[in-house]
Amino acid sequence: MRVVFMGTPDFAVPTLVEIIGHGHEVVACYTQPPRKAGRGMELKPSPVQETAESFGVPVFTPANFKAEEDRISFQEHDADVAVVVAYGLLLPNAVLDAPRLGCLNLHASLLPRWRGAAPINRAIMAGDQETGVMVMRMEEGLDTGPVGLAERVAIDPSMTAGDLHDRLMTIGASLVVRALGGMERGALRFEPQVDEGVTYAAKIRKDETRIDWNRSASEIRNHIHGLSPFPGAWMEMPIGGTMQRVKVLRAEVVEEANGTPGQRIEGSDELVFACANGALRLLSVQRSGKGVMNADEFLRGNQIASDIVLA
Repeated sequence: MRVVFMGTPDFAVPTLVEIIGHGHEVVACYTQPPRKAGRGMELKPSPVQETAESFGVPVFTPANFKAEEDRISFQEHDADVAVVVAYGLLLPNAVLDAPRLGCLNLHASLLPRWRGAAPINRAIMAGDQETGVMVMRMEEGLDTGPVGLAERVAIDPSMTAGDLHDRLMTIGASLVVRALGGMERGALRFEPQVDEGVTYAAKIRKDETRIDWNRSASEIRNHIHGLSPFPGAWMEMPIGGTMQRVKVLRAEVVEEANGTPGQRIEGSDELVFACANGALRLLSVQRSGKGVMNADEFLRGNQIASDIVLA
């Protein structure tokens, strides 16, 4: 089939590669415009743009689809279907209606739970035991379209947002190819989303990334893992006589330990801190301006008082 692909980050790359690898004709790729990045603040194309260009696929980077010429250009691709994966722009009806078979979207949740921008992070932060990926037919509402295919994935307590991201992007790529095959045969059927259980995965705000030790150990672990590796949950810790910001990227619950919330558990040669209920063992941390390291490496290089109580 003639496919227009629309995506931007790493999460979308495997889907683009799978579509091309299964013999579909990707006639155009739409992605976010290059952004300034790095020390030199040079313009850097998106991962999807780099991948599309490596396959010789024409790339388009409109800032939006408000301009009539951008809408007309999209329609002129004469596509059978558009596949949208984390593109980052809302599509007007003129774009949604242009492909002969409409627009398919790969969404990283079990809709209608976690519609919106950060479904992977929010699922872990909320303590969900499972999530998944779904291929839906797009309509004007935010992630409200009928679902064609879905696959469920269990969320292990040790899983971070980065771990789940990598698993879902691989499963999602396969799911999209299956959906295109079914659509090509006229065998793909769409079911409306149910009305119950709708939740929204808002973008992560800076003011919700600090660790609150007055929550339960499992809640804090979920908060840490849901924000790992980016933007990262953080705490302030006295190191060398000054307060330093330290990100926590992995942690595990210690049920049998208790103390004042934020207090380092005495007698431990590890980074174990009491929570409102239970305690948390920090496994992977990152001091501001430094690389990621295991907790034992961190302790060898930094003197941390055994009786500190974190705010």
